[in-house]
Amino acid sequence: MIEMICEAPAKPYEVNPAVDIEALGERIALLSAQISAATYELLTMLREFDERGGWSCGFRSCAHWLNWRVGLDLGAAREKVRVARALAGLPCLSESMRRGELSYAKVRALTRIATAANEAELLTFARAGTAAHVEKLVRGMRRVDRNEEREHEQRRHASRYLRLHTDEDGMVVVSARLPPEAGAALLRAIEAGLEKLYGRSRREEPGESAAGDEPTAEQRRADALGLVAESALAGGLDPGTRVDRYQVVIHVDAAALIAGGDGASTLADGTHVSAETSRRLACHSAVVTMRHAPDGSVLDVGRRTRAISPSLRRALEHRDRGCRFPGCGLRLCDAHHVERWADGGATKLANTLLLCRRHHRAVHEGGFRVELLASGEARFYRPDGRRLVDAPGVSVGAGRAENGLAARLATRGVVVAAKSTLPSWDGGEVDYGWEIDWLRSLDCGRPAPTALPS
Repeated sequence: MIEMICEAPAKPYEVNPAVDIEALGERIALLSAQISAATYELLTMLREFDERGGWSCGFRSCAHWLNWRVGLDLGAAREKVRVARALAGLPCLSESMRRGELSYAKVRALTRIATAANEAELLTFARAGTAAHVEKLVRGMRRVDRNEEREHEQRRHASRYLRLHTDEDGMVVVSARLPPEAGAALLRAIEAGLEKLYGRSRREEPGESAAGDEPTAEQRRADALGLVAESALAGGLDPGTRVDRYQVVIHVDAAALIAGGDGASTLADGTHVSAETSRRLACHSAVVTMRHAPDGSVLDVGRRTRAISPSLRRALEHRDRGCRFPGCGLRLCDAHHVERWADGGATKLANTLLLCRRHHRAVHEGGFRVELLASGEARFYRPDGRRLVDAPGVSVGAGRAENGLAARLATRGVVVAAKSTLPSWDGGEVDYGWEIDWLRSLDCGRPAPTALPS
């Protein structure tokens, strides 16, 4: 239970009817320019925080940390991080925003299309026009880029082919040009066929000779392609449900599943897997118990069981609504046993909660710890033992906002005037087509448009 204490809000500005209305407007403009300059300082700090990995204490990204710590909507937080990163390579826009001449709205739009070649021209346009002008120009530029990209994709897609002919000796000759996604699927299928037919012991390059009667790499790939075709036909082009389509099998000694245990844990090919990783997978994977004789032979194989039943999974999803780690909420999750399943922890709602794959790994392999109270509250602890609480409040000092900002900016050598963000647009029509052609000529080295906008 969180106790809320409400205090009378501070009044940084009191309405005074005697104040000249134009003077009030100038104060609004001044404060807005100061906020733009302060926002640049915020973006600079955010970029450094992001580059130094300050968010990596369990959070999925810098945007997720902002969502938790500052209370920004996740989409807005991602935009803040994107703009902060983009400004690192745009010195003209950065300097103008630092002086309070460009609002965040303009900079956010401009960084979607700005490059080292065109940022000076974009800055001139942004200083002259309003935020609406900038947004319209950006939409026009991106629409042209998307049209070109779409045309390129259509040309590439139209160039696909698969040519077949039967040679004089009866061999079928195949030549193909495939779209990237189809080609990737074919390569993966051939790789699976190779492992099915020949295992993973050999990795020759194309055309490499083989000893004796052993097939070359090219011959093995031809065999694998035949197996892919036969398997597709035999399976009716449907290899089964997605759950059973691909499986990774890990052989784990019982001792490895116990906290502090040192039993072996390996993939089918003998690759070592850490015991903690095995304990994480045991939270939610299907489990088959096998008993072995002292010489390693299998004595008995039990039935496959699920650590988390479908009914419990539905209850978890209804209660948790996603990953319980502070600031996450991702919907694609594993079920985690708070008291480890291998240590005797009960598989019930009171001992389980949902964690996304990243935070499930953080709890097992990353040193984080979680407690689940009887009330359903989840408490998370950092590797150093400090509690990772819900986002703390941000204290805001009283006093006139514009005066406080002015003093802060002055320490950075920035003095902002009320007219800093005033556009020079005279109300006339803007020739966006000419502007887009000019910007693209700067970016692509194309001939510049000859006619100036009227």
